[in-house]
Parts: sequence; structure tokens; C-alpha cells
Amino acid sequence: GIEKGLELVAPLFQGVKLPLEDTLVRNTRWNWPHGWEAGLAILAGKDGGMWVHCRDTKYRYKALKVGSGKDPRTVGLDTEAYGPSDDKMSAGGLAWRINAYDGDWKTPAGIYRDWLWEAYDLGGRERPEWLAGLRLAVSWCPNEMGIIEELAKKVDPSKVLLHIHLWRSDPYDENYPTYVASEEGRAFIKRAQEMGFHAMPHANSIDMDPTHPAYAYLRDFQYRNIETKKVQGWTWHAGEMKDVPESNAARLAHQSSKTMVKIHPGLAIWRSILAENVQGAAESLGLDMVFLDVTLNTWNLDNCLVDDMTPTEGMQRLIAEIAALGNGLTVGGEGRNEMVMQHEALGQVHLFESWQENTQGLERTGGCDLNEYLFGRLCRSFGYTNLSGKTPEQELRMRLHVEHGAIPTVTVRSGDEVANPNRAVKEMLERARG
Repeated sequence: GIEKGLELVAPLFQGVKLPLEDTLVRNTRWNWPHGWEAGLAILAGKDGGMWVHCRDTKYRYKALKVGSGKDPRTVGLDTEAYGPSDDKMSAGGLAWRINAYDGDWKTPAGIYRDWLWEAYDLGGRERPEWLAGLRLAVSWCPNEMGIIEELAKKVDPSKVLLHIHLWRSDPYDENYPTYVASEEGRAFIKRAQEMGFHAMPHANSIDMDPTHPAYAYLRDFQYRNIETKKVQGWTWHAGEMKDVPESNAARLAHQSSKTMVKIHPGLAIWRSILAENVQGAAESLGLDMVFLDVTLNTWNLDNCLVDDMTPTEGMQRLIAEIAALGNGLTVGGEGRNEMVMQHEALGQVHLFESWQENTQGLERTGGCDLNEYLFGRLCRSFGYTNLSGKTPEQELRMRLHVEHGAIPTVTVRSGDEVANPNRAVKEMLERARG
């Protein structure tokens, strides 16, 4: 019964403004906070509309449902009981607030943002002064000196963020949580720091290699799916990403396939192990910032409460503890939602269901910077992957990130791609200079 002409404005993949009939959102369900990145949804017309939200500070899992069978013009609101769900006979306890508004979608979004700031006491959160001045990001930056040498000729290094993923003595996504720099990685980070770039080495928040010695202490606290109860993680096999093996023996035999399991961040011993390893790397390399992968990956689990914390509450604690190491670290992470943004200063964000490749209809998701409006004053965003501008699809990805309010981002692989940029990279460099 939702009136025609009202479009859905919702915090999905950093913000969408789409008709309810659009195939991108029709008959979809978005779980909080992994997919539904804040607990509100706006139905926006030309001059006003209505909106619904909840004011939850207890980390209760919920979801937004768009469409119902043959009727796309419906919105459903779910609440979930914490897992295990086998003996749960009820769920709920959230008050959903529905109201009308005048003006554009920023009117209700501003009300929600004001509540969020007050509820979590965010007004006193400090961020480094240079954060607001960032004008360019390089995601997945290889250890190529030519890249930073050429970048320094075109953009002030103090305004450039480098996300560096191949800096360790171990291959990428293996042997976490060991963080020891290779000689090549150490040299590249040192040179970038000397030139004034903001060097952000890649680490991981909850994924770990089951062949790591620490796994023996942690294996009882892996993520388990709330319905199947299977261990959650991933492995590469024959060029495809597949579920992590259920057999512990099989998990230990798959390091060559890059197997990762997810450890519940509510577990204090995991946060301690991770912090010890990150702090060692920070001291060794003189770091003032670090990137934590998969921080957006929190949801309801069969083993939802560990040390009396949900995965989402545990992730909050984990990010805060990493940020407090030493004299303080600026933390970047994967994704940006109303939970992780409270302690992260930078979020590497995804486009609508387009993690590696573009989904059909992706071009319709641009032009809505809802999450930037909600979270940008504390947590800035930058782009994810396939941002080299070598194809029309990559050019689209680069443009959409900017339209969502992200720092202009490129994924260059050599100094020549900076010295002699293609059209899309040139545009990002010009934006950075401007």
C-alpha cells in the first residue's frame, strides 16, 4: 500500500535511491549491520515522504525486507533472537518508529544521525587532522617504488592514502595473525612514509589461517552459521571460492588453497592475540595506521554470544582496542556501517553487489551519498577493487564511488599508469589536485 512515487532511500552499499519495483531491491532481504548498514529506511517523494527507524543500542539483529511476493510496494521489518535459535519461541523487543517528513531525505537522515551521535556519545571521538585533507586513495597498492615516485609529482603525498597489502613475509591471506614485514615491504613502507604518504598496511580483524599455532586455542569459537551450524569461512580450490571444510584435518591440509576461518571477536583471547601481533608490526615499522580486513562481517550466529558479546559488539571492542595501541593508531577497515564507523577512521567500501565485477544495473545505484551524510564526519570512505579505468566497467566503478562520497580511488600497478594515465585515472588525479 505504499504510494507510487515514493522511492526507497536506504543505507545499502553506502546508499541507494531506487523505486521499490527496481529489480536490484525488489524481493530482497538485508540483514543488519552487514547489509543494512543503519537501522532506518526512507520512502522519499519529491517534497517529503515517510520513514521508519529503530533506536537500538543493544546490538539486536534485525533486517529490512523490500517487497513481498508479487507486491513490490511493501517494506518489512524483522527482529531476530540471538542464536542458537533451536529453542527460541519468540523474537522482538524493538520499537519501530514510523513518521512523515517534509523536505528531502536528508531531513529524516539528519534526525537519525543526531540520535546516533547522542546514543553512542560520538561527539568526543577524535580523528587525525590530516584525515579531512585526503584527496586520493590507492587501494591494493603493490610495493612498486615507481608508483609513489610518480604520484609525488602529481599530488601532494600528505593528501594520499596507500592501502598496502603485500607487505608481509607471508603470502597474502596466509598465516594470519602473524604480521612480520618482508624486506621489500619494509623498504616500500619506509620510503612512502619518508615522502609523506599515509601508509596503511593490510591486516585482518577476524579471519585466521587454521594452520597457525594460535588456532588450537581458538577453534571452539569459530563463526557457526545460525541455521546450518557449519563453520563459516572460505577456501580457494581450483580457482573458486568455496566453503571452509568442516573437517579439522581438511582445514589443516588446505593452506596452499588459502583457507580462512572467522573467529568470534567477542573472545578476549583472540583480541589479545591480534593486538599483540599488530602492535609488534606497528612498533617495528613505525606505523601510525593499520587496515583491518572484513570488519563488516558481523551477523547473527549459532554461537552468537561469546564473553557475553555479539559479533557486532565484539567487533566494536576489537577495533577500539587496536586503535588504542601504542600512542594510538588510525584504523581503516572493510566496509562502513553505523557500528564500525564509530572507531574506524576509514572504510574501504563496496559497490552494490559488485565486489569484484559489476552487477547488471549497477549504474542505477549512483547519486545517493546517504552513508557519507550519516557517517562521513567520523569515517571517510575509499574504493575497493578494479579501479584502474582500463574498461568502461571500471570507469563506472570509479565514478560511482565518488558519487557515494568516497575519496577518489585508483588501483594502479605501475609508475607508468600514473605518469601516463588513462582517462579515468587522469580524472581521479585531477580531482585530487583540485
